[in-house]
Amino acid sequence: MTIRKIAIAILFSLFSFMTVFAQEELRSKREIDSLFIENYQDKNLPAKVLHAEPLYIDLIRDLGARKGEKEWNVGMELVDNLDYDRYEALVEYEWAPINRLGFEVELPFSFYAPQKGVSSDSIPADKLESIKLATQWSFFVNEKMAMSMALGYINEILLSDFRNFGDPLVRGNLYNPFFVIAKRWGRNFHSLIYTGPKIEQIFNKSGLETSYELNPSVHYMIPGTTNFIGVEFNQKFEHQDFDMTIRPQMRVALADNLLIGIVAGIPIARENERLSAFCRLIWEPGH
Repeated sequence: MTIRKIAIAILFSLFSFMTVFAQEELRSKREIDSLFIENYQDKNLPAKVLHAEPLYIDLIRDLGARKGEKEWNVGMELVDNLDYDRYEALVEYEWAPINRLGFEVELPFSFYAPQKGVSSDSIPADKLESIKLATQWSFFVNEKMAMSMALGYINEILLSDFRNFGDPLVRGNLYNPFFVIAKRWGRNFHSLIYTGPKIEQIFNKSGLETSYELNPSVHYMIPGTTNFIGVEFNQKFEHQDFDMTIRPQMRVALADNLLIGIVAGIPIARENERLSAFCRLIWEPGH
């Protein structure tokens, strides 16, 4: 199955899921949703607001994280480019050692396959992209306003591709401070903005490469559950260039501590990238 067909299938699934959401909304009662939010926020524990967090630009830990929370993520993405297909995989672990402070370690991999008629020597080499270390501090959590804000920092140790692995082993560093603000509107509608600069330093080059990312998202969460449907707008500003990918998405709980997220990528202003499909499996041990 081609990446285009996979992305179209995801979009069809999202439409079907939206229909189910509408039916569930008609059958649900306001009391059910109120009890769910009240149970999630739990007055006996530190303040925490229920937010629908985006699936592609993943947060380091829940906003308003509570001590002892932890989570494993495994992700896979297929991206259709003009000259090759890119397959990305990631494994990440995130945890909260104290209230409102989260940490994350991630290993992202990239693999490439040439399109028909394209030489394998002319495409990028497979690689472990980086060792990604991150932290996030929720400095504002207000249950009455249903709003949270956080500051965070991601540091990526950039590695050489497998074709030149070890020569050198570390080729650079990526610095990425960011800011997050999230708001729940009523019981079911959620909005979030994730934004910040990325500063890339390649050790064998002079100067720094700087870009800025703005990632707003909107979600609708089905009453009485953490299942949702929504969309991310991943925007990147670099020099005089602007790129944006629209990512419709849905998340479904397979069990109390196991969720799956499915995302389609539709590029609006990308010169070489076409449709993409992304899947994220989320496991919360001890949940």
